[in-house]
Amino acid sequence: MDVHMPIMDGYTATAIIRQNEEPGKRLPIIALTADAMSGDREKCLAAGMDDYLAKPFKAERAAYQNRVHAG
Repeated sequence: MDVHMPIMDGYTATAIIRQNEEPGKRLPIIALTADAMSGDREKCLAAGMDDYLAKPFKAERAAYQNRVHAG
């Protein structure tokens, strides 16, 4: 989930997704952002995202996170 999307930010989009999920069916959401300041990861997790990936990132790290959260 891109945190800084032009029309709706990733925090708002995540909140809408979480509000509309069926019980027991959680869509994994990984934050994708250029923000890498202290507290940014925690802010994403508090917003309902499952993980955090700061740009630039290595493809191996993204693939690993996808595997972890895919179940």
